[in-house]
Amino acid sequence: MRKIKFRNLIPAAGVAAVLVAGAPLASAGTFDGNRSHDHRTEIVQMVAKQTQTASIDVGKKGHSLGDQLVIAEDLYQNGKKVGDHSVVCTYVHTGPDALQCLGTFSLPQGQITGQALLHLPAASAVDVAITGGSGAYSGAGGHVHTVPAGTTERHLTFSVTR
Repeated sequence: MRKIKFRNLIPAAGVAAVLVAGAPLASAGTFDGNRSHDHRTEIVQMVAKQTQTASIDVGKKGHSLGDQLVIAEDLYQNGKKVGDHSVVCTYVHTGPDALQCLGTFSLPQGQITGQALLHLPAASAVDVAITGGSGAYSGAGGHVHTVPAGTTERHLTFSVTR
């Protein structure tokens, strides 16, 4: 299987949700013409640091559809570890390459899930959709803006709506 540099996958792996007690809160309201919907948007910044990664060659030997990249990260806020993140990216297209990435961020108050389709080479920053959550994050939506900060670290800005 062809080796891929981690920095190319960092934006796709960035499905994180890290809303920790004491995080800044911004409120926003929307109006659809018929009725008002109140949505809370929480903005949180974190740092993700890679702890493990593996490439898995499935099916046809070498780089092919279905091959996977598995990444584990620790999540930090203000220098303190507050959770962890795991993501699995599967090749859904080759030449040019595209990966479907699904991830879960585990935090003391619950979990947040997200996904993204990443076309390689990856853009320098990517917004990843938040697809849901559990515990305090049940029904979460929004996105995570991911920016690489080296080969094994990235900066995350979560915009979580509930």
